[in-house]
Amino acid sequence: MNPFNFNRRGAVQAMGLALAAAAAGGGAARARAAPPATTPSASGANASILIVVSSHDRKGQDLVAGFWFPELTHPVQAFAQAGLAYDIASPRGGMPPLDGFDLQDEGNRWFWIQPELRNRLANSLPLSQVDPSRYAAVVLVGGHGPMWDFAGNAGLQAIVRSVYERGGIVGAVCHGPAGLLDLKLSDGTPLIAGRRLTAFTNEEEASRQYDRLVPFVLESALKAGRTVFEEAGIFQSHVVVDGRLITGQNPASARPFGEAVVAALAARGRP
Repeated sequence: MNPFNFNRRGAVQAMGLALAAAAAGGGAARARAAPPATTPSASGANASILIVVSSHDRKGQDLVAGFWFPELTHPVQAFAQAGLAYDIASPRGGMPPLDGFDLQDEGNRWFWIQPELRNRLANSLPLSQVDPSRYAAVVLVGGHGPMWDFAGNAGLQAIVRSVYERGGIVGAVCHGPAGLLDLKLSDGTPLIAGRRLTAFTNEEEASRQYDRLVPFVLESALKAGRTVFEEAGIFQSHVVVDGRLITGQNPASARPFGEAVVAALAARGRP
C-alpha cells in the first residue's frame, strides 16, 4: 500500500482531540517512565535517545504537514524493545502536529493504545529546554514539517552538533535530513559533505505532487551539499549507515532505520 493513502482529515482531527486532552493533563506525564536504558552511551552513562519531531502544521493552503506518525512509532517500538530510554522534543514543544495516523498500522496502534506514550508526545520538550549532553543519539523524524522548521534551525543544529561531537549517533528518516543541511561541526566542517546518506527522493515527492508545495526538494538540496546520495525504488525501504550517521529514505524505512540506530548504540557500547 502506498504509505500516503490514508483518510487523514478525520483521523488527524480525532488524534488531535485525544492529544489535546493528554496535554491538558500537564507535563508530569512527560517525565514518567521511559523504559530503563541498558546500553552504555558515548559518555559512559546509560544510553538515551532524543527524538525530534516537527512543529510546523501546514503545507499549502489546506494540507497537514507536521511529522509522519509511523516514522515516530516504528523507531520508538524498536527502541522500547531494546530497552532504550528516549525523550520526544519539537521546536515549539507541547503537542506537535502529525500526519499519517492510521491504526491499521501495527506500530501506530502499539503506540496509540499506551496512555503514557500519548502523554509523552502531547508534552514534547521544546528544543530550547533540551540538554544534549544527556543523549547518546539524536533522531530526526520526517514528515513534511521538517522542510520548514528543521532546515536552518540553529537550535536543532546545536543539539545535533553536540551529540555528534561527543561520539553519539545522528539519525534522520525521510524528510528529517532537512535538519542536517548546512550543519557545520565546531571546526567548520559540514557534517554531511562527502557522507553517504538517503532521504525522501525527488521522485517520491513528485509522485504526490508535493514538490509544488515544499519550499525546496530535499534530494537536490542534499546533493548540493556534496553528499553521496543513495536511493532505492520509489517508496521502497532503504537505510544507509555511514559511521555514526544513519538515514532512512521514506516511511517504509522507519522500522529498519530504528533497528539500525539500536544496533549502532549497541556496537558503541562494546569494548
